[in-house]
Amino acid sequence: MSNVTATVNNNQTATGSAGANASDAAASQDRFLKLFVAQLKNQDPMNPMDNAQMTTQMAQINTVAGIEKLNTTITSMASQFSSMQVLQATPLVGHDVLLQSNTLSVNNGVARGAIDLESSAEKVSVQILDGAGQVVDTLSLGSQNAGRVNFEWNAAAHPGITRPTFKVTATQGKLAVNATALARDTIASIGVDSSGTLLAQLQGRQAVPYSAIKAFF
Repeated sequence: MSNVTATVNNNQTATGSAGANASDAAASQDRFLKLFVAQLKNQDPMNPMDNAQMTTQMAQINTVAGIEKLNTTITSMASQFSSMQVLQATPLVGHDVLLQSNTLSVNNGVARGAIDLESSAEKVSVQILDGAGQVVDTLSLGSQNAGRVNFEWNAAAHPGITRPTFKVTATQGKLAVNATALARDTIASIGVDSSGTLLAQLQGRQAVPYSAIKAFF
């Protein structure tokens, strides 16, 4: 899978960067020691450097070296963590997910979505819109309790509409009920981006962060 290959390449790059950082740290420490020795050789015998000053300078270079090693270790751990995330999430490929969106994905002539109702509603309807924002169909879901309500739309009856969207109307008496639109799609692959964020590539849309997924099926 291309995303996993990209992850391996990223790991190799991170390893190379870690080695370069370690080399730079060693070079910096070597330069410091050479300058420190030169300072000792050329100090005024009548006014030599005191022990406290020598100790402070040695402590400073040790601190810098320690920070460099810590940064290298953290970079390596972050790279390994990204690889572990991809491997752990790979079994989810092929599963359906819900994410917050009002854009439907059509699969085998059917588009699926869901609604999260903040409270109970006497009437719930879903308007299906084409690419121009025109209503092409309306689904009447009747009375619904608070929580998640799933729905399906027969996209095969409306050929040519490839990126339908939907609009939810929910009311309790004369009051509108808040509703969150959720789209259902299928995970095609798993990968990470350049910042190490775990991504799910979906069949019907662009990749989304793993954290954007609301539910799995």
